[in-house]
Amino acid sequence: MHRMKCLRPIAPLLAAGLFLGGCDWFGESDAPPLPGTRIAVMVVDSDAEPDPRLADLRVKLPAPYTNDAWPQGGGYPDHAMHHLEANELLREAWRVSIGSGSDGDRRLLSGPVVAENRVYTMDSDFEIRAFDAVTGKRIWSFEPEIPDEDDEAFGGGIAYADRMIFVTTGYARVFALNAETGQLIWNQKAPGPIRAAPSIGEGKVLAISIDNRVTAYNADTGEEIWFHAGFAETAGLLGGASAAVSERTAVVPYSSGEIYSLRLSTGRANWSDSLVSVRRIDALASLADIRGRPIVDRGVVYAISHGGRMVALDLASGSRAWDRRIGGTQTPWIAGEFLYVITSDQTVLCMTRRGGRVRWATPLPNFEDPEDLEDPITWSGPVLVSDRLLIGNSMGELWSISPYDGKPLGRIDLGDPIYVPPIVANGTVYVQTDDGVLIALR
Repeated sequence: MHRMKCLRPIAPLLAAGLFLGGCDWFGESDAPPLPGTRIAVMVVDSDAEPDPRLADLRVKLPAPYTNDAWPQGGGYPDHAMHHLEANELLREAWRVSIGSGSDGDRRLLSGPVVAENRVYTMDSDFEIRAFDAVTGKRIWSFEPEIPDEDDEAFGGGIAYADRMIFVTTGYARVFALNAETGQLIWNQKAPGPIRAAPSIGEGKVLAISIDNRVTAYNADTGEEIWFHAGFAETAGLLGGASAAVSERTAVVPYSSGEIYSLRLSTGRANWSDSLVSVRRIDALASLADIRGRPIVDRGVVYAISHGGRMVALDLASGSRAWDRRIGGTQTPWIAGEFLYVITSDQTVLCMTRRGGRVRWATPLPNFEDPEDLEDPITWSGPVLVSDRLLIGNSMGELWSISPYDGKPLGRIDLGDPIYVPPIVANGTVYVQTDDGVLIALR
C-alpha cells in the first residue's frame, strides 16, 4: 500500500508567514528577486472582506450525518450536502487507477460518483469503470467507440440514477449503462461537445453542451424531450457546470453568465438572471462563465460566476435575496446557516446564508514560489466533513480548515495534482487525482 503522511499540523507554517507570501513555500533559499515594483496581474474589486458587525457571531453547524451515496456531480441533484460525516483521522484505505489521466491533448474534468456501495469513474479517454467501494476491486469497465475525428475530445462526466450510469462526453454523445453490469442501454447524439457531468431528475437526463444549450433526454430510452438555448459565448473557462435539480425545476448555468430556471416537464423558462459583473475591471473578469454548480437549498438558489458576482435567488420567482461582488469557479458549499466558497483570488470565505455577509476569510497560497510569483497553485472544493473543510490543490495536497474560524488544521500529501473536489459517501472520502488515480480515505 502506498505510504502517506497523516494529517499534520500546519499552524507553525502560518506563524512563519506562509499565507503572507513572505517566505518560500519549501523553505529553500532562491536567487535574489529582480529589482522593481511588483503589481498584481488581477485587480480585485470584491466584497470578500469580513464584516466587522459579525465579529462576535458564533458559527454553528448542523450535526454531521452519514450519506450513503454521492450519485451526481455535486452530490445530490440539488447540490446541497450540508455537514457530512467521516472518521476524525483519515488514512488511506486503497488507491486504484481509473485509467488515463490528463495529458497534452485531454483533460480529466469528471469526478467520481458513489451509489449502492460502488464507485464509478470516467477517465480522460471516456472509459467508465466500476469499483467496490470497500475494497477498491474493479467490477467492470466500458470503453466507448470514439470516432477518429474526435480523438482529442475531452470533458463530460457521469451520474447515477435508477440503477443506470448516465454519461456525457466531449465528442457529443450521451449514453446510459447498466450500473450492475456496465452494458450499454442507449446511445444518443448531442448537439455539441459536453464538458460537464449530466444532471438527473424526474426521469430526465440533462446535458449542457459548450454552445450553451441544455437538452433533456428520456432516461429510459435516450429520446430527446426538449431543449433550451442560452446566449452562445465564444470564450469560456475550461470545463463546465451541471444543472441543479429541485422541486420539478432545473437551474441551468451557462458560460455566458446566464442562469435559467426551467420547468423539468417542458423546458420552458420560469425566470432568468445574469451573473455578469457590472464593473469589468480586468480582462479576466470579462469571462462571466459560471463554472461552479448552482446550489438549491430551502427554496433559494445560490450561484457564483467567474466574472465576480455571487447571488442568492428565490427559486420560485428569481428575485434576488442578496448580491455580492465575489467571483469564483468552485461550487459553494452550504451547511445550516452558512455558505463556504473559494474565491477567484484563492481565499476561503465563510458567509451567512441569509445576508451573504462574510464572517471570516482565509487566504490560501497563490504560488509555489510566492517571491517570484511562479508556479500558480489551483484549489478545489470545499467539502464539509466532520467539522473540517477539505480542499485539494494542484500540488497534490488535501488541506483541512476549520469551518468555525478558518484556521488551517492539517494537510495530507497525496502526491498527484488534485483539480476535482473530493467527494464523500458512507464515511469515506474519495479523492481523484489529475493522473487518473482514485484514493479512498477513511
